[in-house]
Amino acid sequence: MQIALDIASWTLLIAGGAFVFTGGLGALRMPDFYTRMHAASLTDSLGTILVLFGIALQAGVSLAALKLITITLFLLLTSPTAAYALANAARLSGVNPEHVVATNEQR
Repeated sequence: MQIALDIASWTLLIAGGAFVFTGGLGALRMPDFYTRMHAASLTDSLGTILVLFGIALQAGVSLAALKLITITLFLLLTSPTAAYALANAARLSGVNPEHVVATNEQR
C-alpha cells in the first residue's frame, strides 16, 4: 500500500513540476501581456495544486495534510481572482491585446 501511495505522490509531484515549468516557458514565449498572464496563471494554479496534493499524500492522514488541503482550497479561490484583477487593471490602464493574424508565409 505504501508503494502505491509513493507512486501516486511522485506522479503528482512530477506532473505539478512539469506544469510549472511549462508555465514559465509560456511566460517567456508568448507575444503580449495577456497571453503571458494566461499561460502563467493557468499552469501555476494547476501545478501548485498538484504539488500540494502530492505532498499531502506523502504526509498521510495528519494535521500537515489538513493544512496542505486548506492551502490548496485557498489557492483555488485566490489564483483566478488575482489573475482576473491583474488583467482588468491592465485593461483599464490601457494595455491592449495584440491581434496577430498568421498568414500562410508565417505558418
